Amino acid sequence: MNEQYSVISRYYELLNSEVDYEAFADFLAKIIKEKGIAYPELALDLACGTGKLTRLLADRGFDMTGIDLSTDMLMVARQEELKDPKGILYLCQDMREFELYGTVDACVCCLDSINYLLKTADVEKCFSLVHNYLVPEGVFIFDVNTPHRFEEGYARHDYVLEEEGVLLAWQNFYNPKNKTCDFVLSLFSENEDGSYERYDEEQREKCYSMSTLKKLLAKTGFEVLDIYGGYDFSVIYDNSDKWFFVCKCIK
Repeated sequence: MNEQYSVISRYYELLNSEVDYEAFADFLAKIIKEKGIAYPELALDLACGTGKLTRLLADRGFDMTGIDLSTDMLMVARQEELKDPKGILYLCQDMREFELYGTVDACVCCLDSINYLLKTADVEKCFSLVHNYLVPEGVFIFDVNTPHRFEEGYARHDYVLEEEGVLLAWQNFYNPKNKTCDFVLSLFSENEDGSYERYDEEQREKCYSMSTLKKLLAKTGFEVLDIYGGYDFSVIYDNSDKWFFVCKCIK
C-alpha cells in the first residue's frame, strides 16, 4: 500500500480544487440519512487525508472520526481542527489494520482511496474491518477509479495542475498486465523571493473490476444498494471515470 503524500499534503486541497467538496459532503450525508439507520450519529472517514470532507460532514451533524496512514496529511487535518474545533478524532492507522473504540453508524472512503490498496486481499481486509465496526444496517460509501479511467484517462495522458504559487507535473505509467498505474509527481512551490523549490514523489494505484468489488463486498457481509457515476447521483456508463458504491452491512 502507498504511504506517500508527504510532499503534496500542504497543497492537496488546492490541487483538488475541481472537487466540489460541499456537493460531495451533501451527497454523502443525504445517502447516510436516507439509507442508514433512523438517526445516524457516529461516522468514520476512512483515508480521510487532510480532513476536508471529515470537517464538512461534522458540519452536517455527524460525530466524526478520521483515519489516515499519512502523518503529513493528518498534521494538516489537526491544524485545521485547532483553528476551528469540531470535535473530530483523528487516528494515524492503516486502513487494512485499523481499530476503533466502538461501532459507527456509517463509513465513507473517498477520492479513490480504495485504489491505493494494491492487492485484492488488502481490499478484502479493509472491507472486513469496515463491516466489523459498522452497526447492523450501517452504511458504507466509497468511490473508485474505473477501468475506463485507468485505460483511457491515466494511460494516455500526462497532466499539469497549476494554482497560485504551486505547479504539479503528473506523469502516468499504466501496466495493463497487472492493472496498476504509477504516478510520478513533480511539484514546484514558489518561495517569497519568486524562486521555486522542486519536490518529487511516486504513487501507485490498482484497477479493480466491478465484478471483483461486488464479490468482495458480498464476501465481507455487504449488500450493494446503489452504484453512481458521480456525487451528483448520475448513472454509470461504460465510459464513467468513477464508481460510487453505496452498501449496507447485512450480516
